[in-house]
Amino acid sequence: MAVPKRKTSKSRTASRKAQNMKKPITRASSCAQCGAPQQPHHACPSCGYYAGRQVLTVVSEE
Repeated sequence: MAVPKRKTSKSRTASRKAQNMKKPITRASSCAQCGAPQQPHHACPSCGYYAGRQVLTVVSEE
């Protein structure tokens, strides 16, 4: 049976596990209605449209 010869340090373990961390979504598409950036497959936060129809009512903060 294989046994490690030395203890694996915390920094070595952490740097190995850092490769498996979930990375944030950085891509953004533009809304077809207003042109504001939005995440894909989500309703637009500025106008409330999704797939050509309004699904959210957005209240302006004025």
